[in-house]
Amino acid sequence: MTLAFLKPVVLASLLTTLPVVAQETAPATAAALPPAEWDPPALEPFVATYQAFYKGKEAGDATMRVVHDDGSRWRVDMAVRGRRGFAGVLGLNLEQSTVFDNQGTVYVPLSQSTVKKALFLGKKVTGTYDWRDGTAQWHGDLKKERQRPIPLRPGDQSALLLNLSLMRDARPGQPLRYRYVDVGRVRQYEYQAATSTETVQVGDLSYDALRVYRTNGGNDETILWIANGVPTPVRILQREDGEDAIDLRLTEYQGA
Repeated sequence: MTLAFLKPVVLASLLTTLPVVAQETAPATAAALPPAEWDPPALEPFVATYQAFYKGKEAGDATMRVVHDDGSRWRVDMAVRGRRGFAGVLGLNLEQSTVFDNQGTVYVPLSQSTVKKALFLGKKVTGTYDWRDGTAQWHGDLKKERQRPIPLRPGDQSALLLNLSLMRDARPGQPLRYRYVDVGRVRQYEYQAATSTETVQVGDLSYDALRVYRTNGGNDETILWIANGVPTPVRILQREDGEDAIDLRLTEYQGA
């Protein structure tokens, strides 16, 4: 589990003005929406809590937070806490944060940090996206080859910013392509949105949700489900070699 939780976990953005639980905004009887009626969420402050499972067993919880700092500047944070099983014994905690500029049609990363904490283990990495110089660079507990400057391209995303962009860009039946630049690595990520929504069961709740899945991950699959009227994915699933690995299930969200 320690290694699995270091992969970018797909979550995302938005709000409601008062605390709500998922059941209040996603009736089980909602019909599947045609593409023309899909309404993606706007970028607004929110806090979302997820129940975390690893290989089918409860392992802890995760919190995703979006904060509006000032003007066009925003911040997205994610914290994963191991509370049960092997992760609980190790006291595993992972915290990630990205400061970014909202330019309307694109989210531009400015800085990034990752902190890992566990029994007898602590690592911290910080990075800067210098758009004037055209490079991104990370420092901290990393191999030397991953501390070298990386040339930037317009549209480059951090792991957490990719989460928000998926929420903003997903449309029924449409492909999605992003260049991921984070913690000294560069990768291409390709996703596909389903042609229509489907019923998704999360615990005792049912949602009418759009499935968005990665198409170039090989044996590692990432799938998320986005529901109209809900500011963050209702479920995020990472599968390895055809078996469920990390499974995040929304339990509550509220405006920040």
